[in-house]
Amino acid sequence: METVAIFVDVQNVYYTARQAYQRNFDYNKFWARVTKDREVVKAIAYAIDRGDQKQHEFQNILRAIGFDVRLKPFIQRADGSAKGDWDVGLTIDALEYAAQADVIVLVSGDGDFDLLANKLRIKYGRHVEVYGVPGLTAVSLLREASEFIPVDDSLLMGGRGS
Repeated sequence: METVAIFVDVQNVYYTARQAYQRNFDYNKFWARVTKDREVVKAIAYAIDRGDQKQHEFQNILRAIGFDVRLKPFIQRADGSAKGDWDVGLTIDALEYAAQADVIVLVSGDGDFDLLANKLRIKYGRHVEVYGVPGLTAVSLLREASEFIPVDDSLLMGGRGS
């Protein structure tokens, strides 16, 4: 059976799905699709923790689906800008699990992950599936992915298969 490691950039998929479709990404539909006929070696969802109850409920749903949820605090700077991303953590984890999985799934449109996708494909010989919102996924990441799977109606809440 094919093995898979799954890494989800929660903020990226949330904001791009909202921008493109005004809808939310459906983690249950995604999980059913990405794990079909595959053994999951690791699944991590990377999120920012603002400390509100609704967010904690969402994180518990992710855990119930099968994700290890990694949280970083939301940092509001004095100038009004915000800090809180998981690019380095996600990259380290993906490289760590590359030896254990045949397929690496990355849910993000962030071009910062193009070097990661390249390394996973070239150095580790892994098939890299990138799930992202069409038109909001970096061209550099599309080039480095083994396969691009669009986040479309079939992976959104209230879409086909609901």
